[in-house]
Amino acid sequence: MARRFNNNSFYRKGLAAIVLVAAVGSSSLAAQLPDVTDQKSVLSAQASHATLLAISRAGERLVAVGERGIVVLSDDSGRTWRQVQVPVSVTLTAVQFVDAHQGWAVGHSGVILHSLDGGESWTLQLDGRRAAQLELRDAQLSAQEAVAEEDVQRRLIAAQRLVDDGPDKPFLALSFRDTTHGLVVGAYGLAMETDDGGVTWHSWMGRIPNSKGLHLYAIAQADNEYYLSGEQGLLVRSLDGGKHFEKLDSPYEGTYFSVALEPGGSVLVGGLRGKVFRSRDQGRSFEAMSNAAPVSLSSATRIGQQVVWVNQAGGLLSSSSDSPGLQLLAAPAGPALTAVVDAPDGSLVGVGFAGISRLSVPSVNASSSHSERAVTE
Repeated sequence: MARRFNNNSFYRKGLAAIVLVAAVGSSSLAAQLPDVTDQKSVLSAQASHATLLAISRAGERLVAVGERGIVVLSDDSGRTWRQVQVPVSVTLTAVQFVDAHQGWAVGHSGVILHSLDGGESWTLQLDGRRAAQLELRDAQLSAQEAVAEEDVQRRLIAAQRLVDDGPDKPFLALSFRDTTHGLVVGAYGLAMETDDGGVTWHSWMGRIPNSKGLHLYAIAQADNEYYLSGEQGLLVRSLDGGKHFEKLDSPYEGTYFSVALEPGGSVLVGGLRGKVFRSRDQGRSFEAMSNAAPVSLSSATRIGQQVVWVNQAGGLLSSSSDSPGLQLLAAPAGPALTAVVDAPDGSLVGVGFAGISRLSVPSVNASSSHSERAVTE
C-alpha cells in the first residue's frame, strides 16, 4: 500500500488535476485535511463547465458527475443542465443508472452514492473507512478458515494498511446488472459487491486474483460474466456470477483503461498507446485490432451495435463486431473528453475537462467509411 497512485494513469482516466494527496498512505497528512466525505458538494452556476469524468442515461435524463462532488442533470438531451447537491465533496469518477430512477456514483475516498429518483437526490452508501473495515473482516474470516496461509497473511497485512491509511483510495468503475446486484472496483484492487441494492456491501478483494494490488480501472458485465481490466496488463474474468475469478493471459503488459462487450458477446479491451484487443472465446485468447488513432484509450461505451471509444487526445472512434479495428469517428476538437453517452434525441453527449459537449458526428448506428471533426454546441 506504500506505493504511490500513478499520476500518469490518473491523467488518462481524467483525474490528474484532482489528486488530493500525492503520497497514498500518508495518514498523518490525511488527518489534517477536512473530511470531504462529511461535506456537501458546493452548488455553482458553472458546474456544467467544470471537470466532469462520467455520464449516464437515466431514462430520458442525462446524469454527469465530476470533481468536488459535482452532479449535473439534463432533461433536454444535454442542451441545458442544472446541478444537484450530494452529501460529499469528493471527486466522482463513474456513474451508472439501471433505469430511469435507480443509479449509483462512485469516487474518491471510497464513496458510493445511491439515487432513487433519477439523480435528484443522493445518499451515501459506503465510504473508504467502512470499505477498509469490510475487507479486514473478510480477510480475518479467511484466516480462520485456514485458506493458503501465505496468501492470507499477505491479505491481512494489506487489509490492515487499508484501515490505517484512512479513506484515501478511489473507486474507479462500477457495474450494476439490475437494481440489486452490483460490483464496484478501484485503486489497489479495491472491489466491493452488493446483492441488495447497496444496503449491505461485501469485499470481493479476496476473490479476485490480484496479489500485487494492481489498480482496477474498468468492468464489463453481462448475465453471469464479469470482465475486469487494470494496470500492467491485468485481465480477470468470472463466468459464474462472481463466485470464482481467474486471471487471463494478457496479450499486452501495458495498462488497460477500458473493457466492453460487443453485441455478439466478444470482449474488447483497450488502453495505453491505443492498444486494442478482441476475444471471441470469453478471454481464452485475444487478437490485436488496428487503431486509426494510436493514442491511449480512456473509455469504451457500447451504443447500439457499436462500441464508441474516447482517446486521451479527445478523439472519438468506433468499432463493430465485424470490423478488424477502430475507425475514427471524430477527430479531436477542443479540450479532451473522458466519456460519451447517447442522448435521447440520438446525439452523442460527451464530458471532459471543459464540462459538457454535444457532439455532431456520423451516426454510430450506421456503418460509415469517412470521419469528420466533432462540433460542439
